[in-house]
Amino acid sequence: MVDVSGKEPTLRTARATATVSLRPLTLEAILAGGIRKGDVLGVARLAGIAAAKKTPELIPLSHTLAIHHAAVEFTVDRATGRITVEATVRAFERTGVEMEAMTAATVAALTIYDMCKGSDKSITIGEIALLYKEGGKSGVYRKGEMQ
Repeated sequence: MVDVSGKEPTLRTARATATVSLRPLTLEAILAGGIRKGDVLGVARLAGIAAAKKTPELIPLSHTLAIHHAAVEFTVDRATGRITVEATVRAFERTGVEMEAMTAATVAALTIYDMCKGSDKSITIGEIALLYKEGGKSGVYRKGEMQ
């Protein structure tokens, strides 16, 4: 584990994404509340937020952080049969919250898979990526911008 005790706490924010591709019928069932396990996006949202808080238990050398904000949102694209998961995490800490945001997005995507696998075994989870981060000495990062 990296020693961050000498660093000053700053406001840290990170946004990460994951994509879930499903059959159109499965996507419509999710949106209509027709999945047997229940409210897929509601459960996935809670799973992602809980996962952000549990990141140090999952990633061996990550720090335990006092997370001040965690949110998981979904964008549905019926035309492509895709759900885009976006997780945002914020904390006033000595180290970044990128892993917490990426863990939240990933676990939310896995939860969608788990809740729908009984009716669609072809679900795939696609790109998991850091979209944005700020805070700390490395400054601001935006995916796709030259650093």
